[in-house]
Order: sequence, then C-alpha cells, then structure tokens
Amino acid sequence: MTTPPIQMHLIFLLLCVSSLSHSYEAISSGKVVTYLPGVAVNPLPFHLETGYIGVGDGGVNQLFYYFAKSERNPKEDPLVFWLVGGTRCSALNALAAQLGPLSMDCPVEYNNGSIPTVSVNPYSWTKVANIIFLDEPVGTGFSYSKSSHEYKMGDLRSAENSYEFLRKWLIQNAEFQSNPLYISADSYSGQILPIIVQDVIRDVEAGKYSFLNFKGWSLGNAVTNRQLEENAYVPFAYNMGLISYELYQSMMVNCKGNFLGFDLSNPNCSRDRQVFESLIAGILVSDVMEPLCDKDKLFGAPLNPKDMMETRGRRSLAKTGESFVSEKHLVPPSCSQTYSAIYMLQQWASSEEVQKALHVREGTIKKWVRCNGELSYDRDINLNSIGYHQNISTKGYRSLIYSGSSDMEVSHISTEAWIRTLNLSITEDWRPWSFDGQVAGYTRTFSNGLTYATVKASGHIAAVAKPKGSSNSL
Repeated sequence: MTTPPIQMHLIFLLLCVSSLSHSYEAISSGKVVTYLPGVAVNPLPFHLETGYIGVGDGGVNQLFYYFAKSERNPKEDPLVFWLVGGTRCSALNALAAQLGPLSMDCPVEYNNGSIPTVSVNPYSWTKVANIIFLDEPVGTGFSYSKSSHEYKMGDLRSAENSYEFLRKWLIQNAEFQSNPLYISADSYSGQILPIIVQDVIRDVEAGKYSFLNFKGWSLGNAVTNRQLEENAYVPFAYNMGLISYELYQSMMVNCKGNFLGFDLSNPNCSRDRQVFESLIAGILVSDVMEPLCDKDKLFGAPLNPKDMMETRGRRSLAKTGESFVSEKHLVPPSCSQTYSAIYMLQQWASSEEVQKALHVREGTIKKWVRCNGELSYDRDINLNSIGYHQNISTKGYRSLIYSGSSDMEVSHISTEAWIRTLNLSITEDWRPWSFDGQVAGYTRTFSNGLTYATVKASGHIAAVAKPKGSSNSL
C-alpha cells in the first residue's frame, strides 16, 4: 500500500485539530471538465470544474477558478480555498504541479509542438478535501478584466477581490455551505491570507454571512515580515553549513544582526556581505538541497544573491521568465524536476486545445504565463502582515503554520521569530511528527489553536514534499 505523502499528513494536522443574509446576482456557473489533452486517463477520474465569477463594480473583474471535489466524501469533507504564492502566479501551478489532482510529466527531452503528457497525482490533497484554486489577482492566469483600468492591483485589492469571490462562489454552490471551510496559502500569499481571514472573522462575528462555516487556516513558508526573513539568511546559511563560523561571527559583529538591510556605507559589513554572496552564489535559496539550474536559457540566468536580496518579495532565487526556445529543448540534467514541471506546464497551458477543454473564454488573454510579472502590483502592506496575525490569533480558530526545513528564502528561523511576537503559551512542546515510521519533521502547539510544524527535507513549496523522503519527483 502506498504511504501518504507529507502534505496529506499536514492536512490532517489541521483538520483533526444555511440560510443567506445577503444575496448576489450569479455571474456564471462552473462548467465540468471531463477531458484534458495530454492526461493519460480520460475521462478524468476526478471531478473538476472551471468557471468565472465577476467581482468589483458590476463584476468588471472576471476571476477564473478551478474546483476539484474531494475524492473521498465531497458532501462532508472540508472545503479549502487555496491561494498560490507569487505575486501574480496562476493557480494552475498548484493544480497541476504541486498539490492538485494533476502532475506534469517531466521527460529530460521535449519536442515543442506536441502537448506535454500529464499524470494523475496519487498524492493530491483532493484525496481528502474539496479545493477551490483561484487565479488571483485579476490579470493572473486566465483571470481578466473588462476594463483596462483594473489591471493595477495590490495586497489589499487582491484580498478584497478574493474574499468577494469566495462569498459569491459559496452562494452559487450552496451544497458546500455546510462543509468546514479552511483558507490556505503559501509563499507570497502569506501577505494576502491574513487580510482575508481577518475580514471573514469580522463578518462571522457580526452574523453577516451565515453561509461562512469558517473553521481555520493554514500557511506554508509564507512571506510574513520581509525584514525578519532577509535577516534570517545568514544564520540559516551558517546552520546549514554554507558559511564558516568565522564569517558568521564577523557578520554578527560588523552588521549587528541586520544582515541585509544594513547601511551599505559600513565597510566591514559590506566586505562580509560580499564574501557571503560569493559563498551562496551556487545555492538555490528556495531549496538549498536542490540543484541550481545554472545558466539555463529556459528560465533565464539565475539571479545572483545580491539581486535576490535587493528585490524584496521575490518568490524564488531563479528567474522563471516566459521566453522559451522554439526548437527541441533539453532540460539540463542538473535541474530538479520542479524546474522541468514548470517548463512543461507552460507548454501545456499555452495550448489552445487545453484552454478550450478548460472552458477558457476565447480572446480574453493574449498568452498564458505562470507568473505575470508585467502586471502592476503594489505591496501596500509593506511586506509585513504580523499585525493581521496579532488580530486573528486570539479568535479561537485552528491554524497550521508550516516550514520546509531547507528553504532559505522564507526559513523556519524567520517564521518561528514572527510566531514568537504573538506571545502565545505553548501547550505541547517541540516534538517529532512521523509517517511511515520515520521522523517527517517537528511540531509544537499553542494555546490559541495554532500548530507549527517543520517539514524535513522540503523547500519553499512544502506541498511538493515527496513520499518516503524522495526529492526527485513531484
């Protein structure tokens, strides 16, 4: 019998732990997807539907979603509203390359022109939960606006639009209003989720929307306070054996613990920083255990550490540009399959045949890109969502915060630091959690219902943690 992967155990850590008062005009209903090009098993062995829901004034912003029903008991299993990292990255990435019911096949050699093959993911979170994957904000993935003026987004507007979408989706899909509702996110959406959760709790307490059966939330390797995260690079690198004890001590003295946001006029700290950058130049900061895709023309040359450090809020060290070679492409054997899956997903989702099967409205987007870096976006809560966590942490809802142990970009060091700012009492102290008889990470629980967990041998996207410790396949 196949052992469930780490991410399924994470869901159980969280999950084990109506009448309408307002009405809206239904903008559109989802359409069932029974067949997808490239998928080995057709018709699809799971229930998938896609659609658009209009949000904003007059529904001007048409947000595209994918909804996969639980393969266990959709009438009773939790309903998870999933927000991907980014910013401006499509939910199709989560559906087909991370935690969803599909998994991109990753051959080393690939010929452009044919549709990539896709497998059914045996470790999908949809084995135990209904999941809504949303392309947000507008301009992301297949979401579009009827007005060109709406393509300037930011944290607050993204959260507002996403919450409006969730309410309207539940009204259109009333059969899921009684299901326990969880909101989950990873990476940059750690800025967006606590805003939504704060608004949901406010409305639940006010009795405003009786159809919100909200139970809790989860966050993985979530951008929360960028200053804490950047300053954790150096101690993380030292703890992982990437820099020497002497350099670490020198930076502690010369940079006074402010490793990346310090005054560049400080010559001693600047000197130490240059040494630090040279030592980690060949390291993938989103997963220090994975190979760096050196000079890979597929994604563009990786950012050097200085570029990454000075670009606040980036999701990954390596660029994931959308300029792809037109002839046969060989994915370098040094690249992880995560990179390969990103490339294959780009080719698959760009196919007109695939878009037609997904019921994408013809002519609404020029080209599908995984992350739309051309979309104007304001980080208007200044890369610091701790205040929102302080507001919601006392409300009695269950929550799960988890960290991949090999992620330097948003490390367990910084995550544990901001959790400490909440001044929570510990009810169960640091202890291992396991699957298949092996330690899979460590966890502790707090009096307010928060569970914190590390995921051993996992990087920035813990949902791609591998069964039985394997790190070579999705």
